[in-house]
This record gives sequence, C-alpha cells and structure tokens, in this order.
Amino acid sequence: MSTKTSDKNTAKVENFEFQAEAKQVLQLMIHSLYSNKEIFMRELISNSSDALDKLRFAALSDDSLYAGDGDLHIEVELNKEAGTITIRDNGIGMDRDEVISNIGTIARSGTRKFLEALSGDDKKDANLIGQFGVGFYSSFIVADKVTLTTRKAGDDKSAGTRWESAGDGDYSLENLELDKHGTELVLHLKDGEEEFLNDWQLRNIITRYSDHIGFPIRMPEEVKVDPENEESETKTEWSDINKASALWTLPKSEISAEEYKKFYNHISHDFGEPLTWMHNRVEGNQSYTSLLYIPTEAPMNMMMNREDREGLKLYIKRVFIMDAAEQLLPHYLRFVRGVIDSDDLPLNVSREILQDSPLARKIQAGLVKRVLDTLEKMAKNEPEQYQKFWDNFGQVLKEGMVEDMPNQQRIAKLLRFASTRSDADTQNVSLDDYISDKADDQDDIWFISADNPAAARHSPHLEVFSKDKVEVLLMSDRIDEWMMGYFRQYGEINLKSVAKGDLSKKEDDDKAEDSAVDELLFTRIAEVLGDKVSAVKASKRLTESASCLILDENEMALHMQRLMEQAGQAMPHSAPALEINPEHAIFKKMEKEQDVERFADYSQLLFEQAILAEGGQLEDPAGFVHRINKLLV
Repeated sequence: MSTKTSDKNTAKVENFEFQAEAKQVLQLMIHSLYSNKEIFMRELISNSSDALDKLRFAALSDDSLYAGDGDLHIEVELNKEAGTITIRDNGIGMDRDEVISNIGTIARSGTRKFLEALSGDDKKDANLIGQFGVGFYSSFIVADKVTLTTRKAGDDKSAGTRWESAGDGDYSLENLELDKHGTELVLHLKDGEEEFLNDWQLRNIITRYSDHIGFPIRMPEEVKVDPENEESETKTEWSDINKASALWTLPKSEISAEEYKKFYNHISHDFGEPLTWMHNRVEGNQSYTSLLYIPTEAPMNMMMNREDREGLKLYIKRVFIMDAAEQLLPHYLRFVRGVIDSDDLPLNVSREILQDSPLARKIQAGLVKRVLDTLEKMAKNEPEQYQKFWDNFGQVLKEGMVEDMPNQQRIAKLLRFASTRSDADTQNVSLDDYISDKADDQDDIWFISADNPAAARHSPHLEVFSKDKVEVLLMSDRIDEWMMGYFRQYGEINLKSVAKGDLSKKEDDDKAEDSAVDELLFTRIAEVLGDKVSAVKASKRLTESASCLILDENEMALHMQRLMEQAGQAMPHSAPALEINPEHAIFKKMEKEQDVERFADYSQLLFEQAILAEGGQLEDPAGFVHRINKLLV
C-alpha cells in the first residue's frame, strides 16, 4: 500500500491491491471456465508436452539433464478398480519452490515465465503451449482429488515433491525420493465420471485433441505373446496412440502427394481424393501455417449445413483447439477442409473460443485470397478439373457474390453458366467467354433466371434473342435470382435480364411503331385482368408465343417470389406487365371477337399461359381447363 498527499487540501490518496478468496476463484474456474469436460485431458497433455519441450530445450546446453532417460514421451494409464487416471511425463519436472509457485498459485504460468526469460531465436524455437496458468486446474472438473509427484531434471533423487489437493482451496506438500525426473499426475475421479475410465473413449479424446503433439503419447494395451496362436497368453505393452507428427509443420519439399492425400482422408473423414490442396507458411507480425484442401465431391448436407460448420481445424502449436470454419472462413467457402496452426491467435482463457481480433480477420482474408488464387489458376490451367469443382460447389461459391462484395469481381470471373449457344444444360460458359463471343455492337450481357433448366431454355422471353442470334445465359439454380439482384455489372459491362424492363432493339430506332396495333384492345384486356397486371402492351420479345410476363428491372422474379412465400416470407404485391404478340393468331381472333364473355376468356388465357410458360402454378387450374374447353368447342 502507498500513500500520496495533495499540496492543495492535504487529502490522502491510498492504493490497495485486489483481494481474492482462493477457494471461490478455484470453484469458479472448475465449474465455469470450461464448457466441455473432456478438455481436461487436452490441458494436462499440453502441460506434459511443455515439460518435455522445456527439457529438450534445456538439454541443448546440458545433455546430462536427460540422466539416461532421453526417450521423451507421455504416458496415460487407467485403473478402473481405483477409479484413477494417471498422466506422467519424463520432462523437466519441478522442485518444491516451483510447485508452490506454479501449482499453488492460481493463474501463474511456469511456461509463460520460462518464455519471458528467453529472447530472439531461443524464444522463437521454444514450442511451448501454456500461457494462462490455469489448465492444470481443469483436472478438478472430473476429479475430487489430484495427486502430483515431481522431480526436477538435474536434482538429486531426494528432491522429489508430492502435491495433493481436493480442489477445495488448500493443498498439502510432502518431500520424497523419486528415482526419475519428470511429473506424474493422478486424478481420483468423482462419482459419475466413470465414462473417462473407458479405454476406447480416452484414446479417442487424446487422438482428437493431441494427435499431433510432438512427443509420443502412450497407453498400455494387452497383446498376445504369440500373435499367431489364438490361445496364447497376453502381456501388457505400451503403444503410441498419437501420430506425434504434424504434417503441416514439415517443408513442402519433404511431403509426397500420397502423404498429402492420406492426411486429407484423416482430417476430413472422406475416403476419396482431394481435388487440390494449398500448403503455406506465413511469418512476420502474423505467424501461422495453413494446409487447405478442396474436396472432389460435395458432402450431401453441404447446402443445408450452412450455419453449423466444421472442416477447418484450428491448432495452437499443434494442439487442437476447435473447429474454426465459422471464424476463419466465410460461409461461401464452407467446402474447404484443412488445418490452421497459429502461434499467437488470441483465445479465451479456456481456449475454447477464438476471440475476434485484427489477426483473426487478417488470417481470414489471407485464406480467402489463397483459395480464390488457387481456383483462378485451376480455371485457367486445368479447365476439366475446374469443371469438376464447379459441378460440385458452384452453387455455394455463388453465395460469395453477395456476401463478399470486395471480392465480387474475382468470384464473378469464376462463375459458369449454361447458355443458349449449346443444347446441353452443362454450366461451362464463363462471363469472359460470353464477352469474347458477343457481337461488337452488343453492349450488355443478357441472362434469364427460371425455376428449372427447361423453363429457362424454353422461355418465350428468348424468342427475339434466338432470332437475332444473341447469346443468353441460362440460370436455374435457386440462388441465381438472389445473386443477380446484387450483381449488375461485370467490369464495365451491364448484366440485364431478358424478362425484365423495356426491351429496346437497335432496329426500332429506325422504324416507327406499328400503327395497326389496336391500343383500345390492350385497354380492354387490362380491364378484364384488373390488378393482376400493371399494364398490357405490345411485345418486342415475342416472335412465336402469344404472351409473356415482364417485371420491372428491380423486381424479384416470379418463381423466386413463390419460393419466398413458401418459406413463410411476406412478399409485397407485385403485378407484372403482360406483353402480347400482336402478330399471333389468338390476338387476331380477339380483334374480331364481339362476345364479351369469350373476349374475357381469351384475355384470361393469355395471362395464364404466360404464367405456365414461366414454370409457374395457376391459382385456379380448373378454371383454366374450363376456359380452354369452352374455346375449343
């Protein structure tokens, strides 16, 4: 405590340190810090890995610290009868004072203190995980008593220490002799935590979180003395249960294509081959390694599994932290699989939540750039491979046209469409292909969106474009109409729908409107249809069909409006314009029709057939059939 005195009023300003009730703090940590019980195994193995790494680092200058025990490893052992889990390592160990300092003081990290004492390359080379000094206490999530015995490497065997606590705010210390350096931790499990005494489950937890720890993690298993004899006696052997190697940490030159593929199978649970992969190390202010894969085939739930995503695993110094696809990849790249290993991404204390930070956003931007770069190279150099990608993931990539506006033009270059230039519905025409093939006097890129490929290809809106040999892009994916609402220009060229807005043709500038068109007839049709249409007018689109529906350029296509309504979205009333082909035989009949009722039936049929031509559904199908039958008689 310190005291300061003001010259003005001689008032005393006193400083105090916060006080903490150790028992309450410990209980908060045990019951509130971690959301997942099995995290305790990850934390304790990480501590053991740090202890091994500290010894390895210290032994660089004094190899006598190994004391004949240079096979650095971690052992995990179950005792179902005693209800205990034992984790032991032959790492650096601790002396009595360090036990009091590191274990007896909450939130004091021995690893952090060790790192602070290093500088330069030494600090960079020390691959240590711990940072908060709280991971050890996760053991009390599942244990009602924890016993720790340890001896520091280089100390006499009589310098061992036993620490024991029930996690209730106090602990005991005892000096003892230990033959080997390192640390052993015995967890006495609480009632109800017997699930962690299942050998298979514990192996699975270790494999999930610590598979790539840089030291062997061993568990005992029963094996036959004579493997070829079914009745042979068994013996207990220690076997490695983790890979103890992180493929992504190796130089690319040391990894074969087969190893890359096997690692993809391991992390993705996809037994097929990846389409391609990207392996990069970024150093500097942001240090991380990424190994990303693009699968060959799309999973069945890819379109539905938009929010709850996995596939990109985040590691901090080779320790699995979380599936971080939601934090580090935008939704439209959710097909990407792989790992990110960072040295310094900010996590919350329990290491279960990735905090929002400039570094995380920079990593996301870097990953997006890397994926788009790879797709661009594939599209340019391996078009057949890219077509495989597009057929599987094109609909997902289209989401980026709306979600990632800064990269919209890059993504647009990767889009592929079906086209009226081909009879097939294969989406293989790029916007650049379209531009290179269009006529010099064509200013716009024309497209049509419909409910399905057949409705798009056979739409009456295409008739004048087919006659004039103008290519139209055919869009029938559900996302297309939504996408095109945000995508109006590619480079300097506008994109226009053939089914929206007024259609002006160059030859129309040189000839007057056909005076023979009976505007009074259009008015009569409009009166019959009422608020179903916004206008009735002569069409410049139709050459064979009798009628079609036209929307304003900013309106959503009718099929998309229907989808939104089916999904429970309230849509404002939108009345399309009805365009009629004045040269069609039906219209010629209507010009001569004097019967009011038959004229009304013709008017309704023009409107209803325009709906059907778009793949829509009629509100009154029976009435439509009745009108046709009347007019056929």
